[in-house]
Amino acid sequence: MGLIIRDRCFDWGQRTYLMGVLNITPDSFSDGGEFNNIAAALSQAQAMVSAGADIIDVGGQSTRPGAEQISLEDELNRVLPVIEALRPEISVPISVDTTRADIAKASVEAGADIINDISGGTFDEQMLPTAASLGVPIILMHIQGTPQTMQQMTNYQDVVKEIASFLAKQIAIATDLGIDPTKIIIDPGIGFAKNYEQNLEILRRLEELRSLNCPILVGVSRKSFIGRILNQPDPKARVWGTAAACCAAIFNGADILRIHDVKEISDVSLVADAIFREIS
Repeated sequence: MGLIIRDRCFDWGQRTYLMGVLNITPDSFSDGGEFNNIAAALSQAQAMVSAGADIIDVGGQSTRPGAEQISLEDELNRVLPVIEALRPEISVPISVDTTRADIAKASVEAGADIINDISGGTFDEQMLPTAASLGVPIILMHIQGTPQTMQQMTNYQDVVKEIASFLAKQIAIATDLGIDPTKIIIDPGIGFAKNYEQNLEILRRLEELRSLNCPILVGVSRKSFIGRILNQPDPKARVWGTAAACCAAIFNGADILRIHDVKEISDVSLVADAIFREIS
């Protein structure tokens, strides 16, 4: 079962797709301040597409642990000029990383193709109705609390079952509101209200989320659990640890990887796909 986004066919199960991260923020955990002007953002997006990115994910609100919520106006002012600049210059789909329905609507009108909501449609009650009216794919992620509080909200009886239960509920709400079920992508939210052990468990048990019948996006790129394993405080020096985690995600059923280091992870996914997907 595939999905056409813009003129691209995402044929789930045939290969791993790569979502390149483009943070238009001064304070994201690994690249804050690097791409928060249009020229730098455009150059980075073009480089990621050349390296193999299938989607460019534009975000104006940092979601790192402890990140403060910015105003709607500030988020619009960060995101919209970049999407407007990217759209005529890159051919791949653009996603907007936001929890606000107004940002999602304005971004799609400016040329974005996908909504990527880390709250799974829970922070803004208008997000799912808005996605339904726009008719675009939406990524629903699991989180507890907010980026400000999530690191204190890591108590689970069974982390994977509780993620699956949350996502099943949000999928049902979304489809009841008119979102095409083939346009829903799920994300277990690694690092979002999950501790070190839970992040590893999610990767080990990722295949259990297949029962939800949605493509699975996994975002492990440069995250702190990798830093802990490597004893590496610098997020940018975690590329090969990220590669190992991405390989595990592919083995256990990930369809999309959300990543910073596109060239390196493109090589990883090509080899992992050849081994694990058994597709010539």
